[in-house]
Amino acid sequence: MKTKAYSLTFCAIGVALNIVLSFIAKHLSIPFVFFDVMGTVLSGAVLGPLYGAITGFVTNLITSMVNNPAELPYAIVNMMIGIITGFISIKFGFKLPTAIITGVILAVAAPLVGTPITVILYGGLAGGTMDIMTGFLIQSGQKIFTSAFIPRIISNIIDKPLSCIIAYIIILRMPSSLLSKITTNKKLLAQKNAASSKDEDIDNE
Repeated sequence: MKTKAYSLTFCAIGVALNIVLSFIAKHLSIPFVFFDVMGTVLSGAVLGPLYGAITGFVTNLITSMVNNPAELPYAIVNMMIGIITGFISIKFGFKLPTAIITGVILAVAAPLVGTPITVILYGGLAGGTMDIMTGFLIQSGQKIFTSAFIPRIISNIIDKPLSCIIAYIIILRMPSSLLSKITTNKKLLAQKNAASSKDEDIDNE
């Protein structure tokens, strides 16, 4: 019961990370970086696919109510990111190579799912900075799906691996005692214990 309470608290932190980091990235106008799924990736990697999906859904539910209703349909994308990350972490853990590979997978999967939503609901233009490139590609004769997909995969190929790498670093810095309270992910716990033992050996030398 305590583990579930800790897990839900961690989900809430993940939602807050998504919203706050996305706000910062947007207002600093950092190119090709959204940081809007950082908390989803972190929750998925630590807690598994279910809590990763919950973090993604709640994030978009909140942002659609307080910021832009158009963000609600993209909850599907955010949930998918949590699910994919969660399954990968349970199967392989979340070491740096795994984090990078996960980021590349998400960089392709997110626009593959998100682009049809943009095209079907919003005619290919979602009101973001990527609309500039989308409009240019449409004017140059590209199909709407292609025009909406290309800017998204270019941005995601930077944003998603970076988000996964930062999530890996956060997990690496988390105390083993805390991690054991919030997750039952055996691969992740074994990875963390191995890293802690290695650090102790270095300190003893």
